[in-house]
Amino acid sequence: MTKREYIAVILKNKNSDYGVHFPDFPGCISAGKTLEEAKMMAEEALQFHVDGMTQDKEDLPTASSLDKIQKKYKKAVVFLIVPVRTKVKAARINITIDEVLLRKLDRYLANHYGENRSAFFAKAIEKIA
Repeated sequence: MTKREYIAVILKNKNSDYGVHFPDFPGCISAGKTLEEAKMMAEEALQFHVDGMTQDKEDLPTASSLDKIQKKYKKAVVFLIVPVRTKVKAARINITIDEVLLRKLDRYLANHYGENRSAFFAKAIEKIA
């Protein structure tokens, strides 16, 4: 699993619930009576939408920048960053590394992060990619 984040736009009129939509996912909308409920429903709606796209083998869009969305939605009440989990196909790799360095890495990860090498390398690549 990997985590991506997308921006949700929340609009509220005087006599309405909080309406939520995702500029990067046309048709993905939600609502809630309170801001907290709107956030919860938005997370659920986005996850459902992304799961459907993944099942249909559709590519997920690149997340729009906050600046771009703010320019388009000037009357929005809130911009909410919503996390979504996507399934990824893992690939096994084989690397060659000095045994001493590998033991040092394993000790460091166990003592500081409690994660394995695969998670460490994946996070490192995410930071530079």
